[in-house]
Amino acid sequence: MKISVKSRMRALALVAAGMIGPMATATSAEDALGPHAHHQMMPETTRRIAEYIVPQVRLARDDGKTVSLPEELNDGRPVVMNFIYTTCTAICPLTSQTFAQLQRKLGTDRDRVHLVSISIDPEQDTPTRLAAYARKYAAGPEWQHYTGTLPASVATQRAFDVYRGDKMKHAPVTLLRAAPDKPWVRIEGFVTADGLLAEVRNMQAPSESPRADVH
Repeated sequence: MKISVKSRMRALALVAAGMIGPMATATSAEDALGPHAHHQMMPETTRRIAEYIVPQVRLARDDGKTVSLPEELNDGRPVVMNFIYTTCTAICPLTSQTFAQLQRKLGTDRDRVHLVSISIDPEQDTPTRLAAYARKYAAGPEWQHYTGTLPASVATQRAFDVYRGDKMKHAPVTLLRAAPDKPWVRIEGFVTADGLLAEVRNMQAPSESPRADVH
């Protein structure tokens, strides 16, 4: 994935200025700067279809319950998933804010989509810490956060090709799937909430042809 330095600096500047970040649950870069802001500050994204096998691991949900990851992802709803950690100060605030905005844009359909955020720093991110993080972004019951043992976390990251060996090296990746028997859509880069919403709507309309790209 190629991300321009100029685009990255614009995105990080918004975080540093407090325009987007953990406490900005009611606004985002796009909300604050106008409907065309994402064309100016978001790096390019790449979109492709991918096949992944969900690992047979058990993770701890932000409500403290230990669950099977395959069962969580196979609950009958389309899945929108990313990987975060609570002490991240750059990528994660942006991607979490995008999920928060997507949650709002889904409106009354939000409970028909499962938003999933999995920690890549399980040694620090306890369920209690994830629950607090979720509250900062006004996560509803359809958006759940997961942690677990280090081996379970690494196995999950490897299964979805996001493991980079060090949390400081992680990159923005969003994964979407319509149903257990469907392939995944992998989007690398800072995709907008509108881009994710279009993907979800496309998944909910099986008669339509798959979209070729996301901006």
